[in-house]
Amino acid sequence: MFFVIGDLLWYPVEGNNKLRQAPDGMVVFDRPKGYRGSYQQWEEDNTPPQVVFEFLSPGNRLAEMIRKFNFYERYGVEEYYVYNPSTRELIGWMGGGGSLEEIPELQGWVSPRLGSRFEMTATGLQLYRPDGQPFMSFLELDQARQAAEARAEAAQQATQEVTNLLEQERRRSQALVDRLRELGIEPDSI
Repeated sequence: MFFVIGDLLWYPVEGNNKLRQAPDGMVVFDRPKGYRGSYQQWEEDNTPPQVVFEFLSPGNRLAEMIRKFNFYERYGVEEYYVYNPSTRELIGWMGGGGSLEEIPELQGWVSPRLGSRFEMTATGLQLYRPDGQPFMSFLELDQARQAAEARAEAAQQATQEVTNLLEQERRRSQALVDRLRELGIEPDSI
């Protein structure tokens, strides 16, 4: 059981609505899936997100990223990853004893929590599922969905064509039976 969400405000302390962060992506284990207007940690068995992702954009500032790092470290994030799609750089940290320590090498790194492998390719970051299959991009997922819909539609059309042919054959058989009876021949006796 886990909860995965992006760009959702996380409030770690009850009664303090000023203390919050909205990671670009976060994974919380042992929490049910489902809609939340925000992630209020005290209502979630006081479970902080264990894995957090940030994706840099030109608007990100160093001071902002330092504040985020300190927030995630203070409130119990176990794995924190920052990816810069412009430079294709990935950095990450692991929680250990109340602090986040930099992961020295992320090429081929397997997240202890997610079981996912990180690979830097010529086109950017590629994540692999625990079974070794690559995660698909939204574009690839949409293309796969469209292909599946096209296959389903083709199968439905083929089924309809077979149904139509069977109906034509049933009518032809019935017409032959009727003609034989008109000629005084009982079809069951042939």
